Amino acid sequence: MTGAAAVLAAAPLVAKRPATASWYDRAIVIDALGGIGDPYSPDEQLRLGDRAWSEMIATGVTMLRDTVFPVGNSAEPWGDYQKDVALKRNILNANPDRLVLVRTAADILKAKREKKFAWLWGTQDSSMVGPELDRLGQMKKDGVMTVQLTYNNRNLAGDGALEPANAGLSRLGRATIERIEAEKLLLDLSHGGARTVAEAAAFAKRPPVISHTGARALADHPRNTADETIRAVGDKGGVVGVYFMPFLTLNSRPKGADLVRHIEYVAKVAGEDHVGIGTDNGVLPQATDAEATRKLNEWAAQRIKMGIAAPGEGLNVWPMVADYNSVDRYRRLAADLRKRGWSEARLEKLFGGNFLRVYREAWGG
Repeated sequence: MTGAAAVLAAAPLVAKRPATASWYDRAIVIDALGGIGDPYSPDEQLRLGDRAWSEMIATGVTMLRDTVFPVGNSAEPWGDYQKDVALKRNILNANPDRLVLVRTAADILKAKREKKFAWLWGTQDSSMVGPELDRLGQMKKDGVMTVQLTYNNRNLAGDGALEPANAGLSRLGRATIERIEAEKLLLDLSHGGARTVAEAAAFAKRPPVISHTGARALADHPRNTADETIRAVGDKGGVVGVYFMPFLTLNSRPKGADLVRHIEYVAKVAGEDHVGIGTDNGVLPQATDAEATRKLNEWAAQRIKMGIAAPGEGLNVWPMVADYNSVDRYRRLAADLRKRGWSEARLEKLFGGNFLRVYREAWGG
């Protein structure tokens, strides 16, 4: 799921830091898939308001990867891409004292030192590229540093998670991966069909990621990933990020315990050096009042109409784990895992260290 952060307002600040905050405040905290937005200001305002900014800082997140649209097979995907990257550039230019565009791993460390917020741009589809592989070089010049091969449906590179044929990776898909790696971009296999992701993980020469998924062994949903593919990504040196999404359970209403279960399972299958967090939420929590519910249902209906909604999506289905719907959710999750025996060193890997390592291998710095 994507775009929820753009249509849902944030919930009120909840913020008493747990006793384990000291290591967390020193750590590089990475959300490998989400969205930046200001729910308290007019939609046309590019400058982050003071309230949104203070709450972003209160999360303790160092870096978030945001989506450059489109997703799915639109009529003019390259034109849609150019419009969205221009919008993001305008937001960046309106917040030079707050946002740092990530092109290398060093930019993430710089943001941490300067008490700014690191903003990574990536796509959730390659539909805007298609057979025009030179576009990948232009996207890198634009500031896009990660490229997701497919979204939920089929594109020219391969089948997405919702395609019943599960036909796998195409010849163009293999060529696309080769060019992504040649451009020193990061390959993301999220949303791919089971066969597409398995074949792409095997074909990749450099560490790939699945930035936001769950364990299919725990919830047999097409957006979740099978053990053998989780293991294959880990064996390639990559990272599998666990999301805070309805697909962690088959009833679309996961609890905090379900999220913890998926994190620990992926850590067991891939190894503690190959698991991370990719919430697929906004960095701020979601409000659930009447206006937010209206926006949620409008957005859900649009996704259903476009044919990109996954099983379990629908009206009044919130794209979140309600137990962690607060500004301090990352801290509380860390504290809950600490109670389960996770060491600080292991938590630092999960909350950012593992993704930082892969980013450094992909881009340097």
